[in-house]
Amino acid sequence: MTNRRAFLTALGAVGVGANSSLRAAGRSPDALRIDVARLQRTLEELSVFGRPAGGSFADGVSRTAYSDADVAGRRYVVELMRHGGLDPKIDVAGNIRASRPGSRASLKPIVFGSHIDSVPNGGNFDGDVGSLSAIEVIQTLVDAGVKTRHPLEVCIWSNEEGGTVGSHSAAGDLDPGTMDRQFNGIAMRSGLVKIGGDPTRLAEARRAAQSMHCYLELHIEQGGTLQKASVPIGVVDGIVSIDQYDVEIRGFANHAGTTPMPERRNALLAAAKLIEAVQDEVTKMPGRQVGTVGQLTVFPNAPNVVPGLVKHTIEFRDLSEDVLVRLGEAAKQRAQDIAAETGTQITITRSEHLRPALATPQIQKQIEAAAAGLGLKTMHLPSGAGHDAQNIAQIAPMGMIFIPSVGGISHSPKELSTWEACANGANVLLQTILRVDAT
Repeated sequence: MTNRRAFLTALGAVGVGANSSLRAAGRSPDALRIDVARLQRTLEELSVFGRPAGGSFADGVSRTAYSDADVAGRRYVVELMRHGGLDPKIDVAGNIRASRPGSRASLKPIVFGSHIDSVPNGGNFDGDVGSLSAIEVIQTLVDAGVKTRHPLEVCIWSNEEGGTVGSHSAAGDLDPGTMDRQFNGIAMRSGLVKIGGDPTRLAEARRAAQSMHCYLELHIEQGGTLQKASVPIGVVDGIVSIDQYDVEIRGFANHAGTTPMPERRNALLAAAKLIEAVQDEVTKMPGRQVGTVGQLTVFPNAPNVVPGLVKHTIEFRDLSEDVLVRLGEAAKQRAQDIAAETGTQITITRSEHLRPALATPQIQKQIEAAAAGLGLKTMHLPSGAGHDAQNIAQIAPMGMIFIPSVGGISHSPKELSTWEACANGANVLLQTILRVDAT
C-alpha cells in the first residue's frame, strides 16, 4: 500500500511533463507524433487475416481466438514488433509481450496494448487500434531516437473475446475450469497450445501486484457517446460492474383452446411483465445504468399450449455496485407482484457478479493533459463493455483512452473509427506515456 501511495503521489505531481532526453536534444516531447500513414497501413494489412474470401477491409473480419486466422494475425504482429526493434516473446497464456529498455533499469515498466482477436463477423478496429497503436508508439520513439526513463512493454493479450483469458492469467484469477471449455468449436487447451501457450503452466503467467508502473489501453468506444457529443477523446472512468441473474418462472402448461383466460397461469405472460419491469426500473432513475433481458427459453414452446415454464436472464451494468444492488432488489420486488398477479412462481438467483474496475485518477489527469496538449477535447465516460484493462487494474494503476465509433457500431463488419480518430488516439497514448514516464 505504501508503494502504491508513493506512486500515486508522484504521478499526481507531474505537470506539463517533459522527457529529459528530448529536452537535451533540443526537441519538445509535445511535438512528437506517430506516423498516421504507417498506422493506417498496418491496420489494413492486419485485416487480411480473417477477411471474407474476396472481401475488402470494409467487409470486416473473423479472427476468432485460436483460429488459423488468429495464428496468422499474431505472426504478423510479431514481425511488426521485430521491425520496431523489439524482441517479442509468447508467454504460457499466449500473450505476446515485448519490452524496450528504459534509461533507468530500476524503474517498473509502463505497459500498454490490447488484443487482435475478433468476434465472428466482427470489425477491424475493436482491439486492433489499441494493439497496433502500441506498436506504432514504440516505432515512433525508435525513429525519433527517444529513450524513456521507464522500460516500455507492449502486450497483445490472448483471447480477449472468449473471456479475456490472457489478461485474466496475468492477473492470476483465471477460472480453473476455463481450459476445459470449448470456444468456437476448439478445445481451449489445444487452442492455447496452437498459439504458443502452455495450459499446464498457466500459473507462470501471473504478474505480481504492483510490478507495473501502470497499464494503459487505447480502444474504440464501441458506443455512440463520443460521436454524438463531437468529442474526439474519451477518458474512461472505469469498466462497469455486472450483475447477472437467472430467472425461472413456473406457471401451468395447459391446452390453449380449452383453458379460459381467467384460469391461466401463463409463465410467458409473467415473463413479459417482468421484462417490462426491468426496463422501467432501469430507466426511471438518473444515470448511465443499463439492464437487459437477452436470453429467454419457453417450455413447452408449442403454439397450442399455454406456456408453463420460462427461463430467462437479467443483466444489470453500472460503475456503481450500489446501483446494481438497488436494481436487483427492485426487480425481485416487481417479480413478487407479478407472480401474485399471474398465479405463477418466480425465482430470481444472482448467477454472476463482476466488480467494477476503476481507472486511476492520476492517470486520467495525464490523459486529459496529453489530449489538451494536442488540442483535443475530452469527456469522461464509463466503459459498458469488458476489456483486458479491467483485469490488469487488479494488479496495477490503470487508464483507458477511448476514440469515437461511427454510429456507435461494434462487433460488426460495419464497425468504423475514422483514420483521424485512430491517429488522435495513438497520439494521446504516445503523449500520455511520455507524461507518465516523467515521474
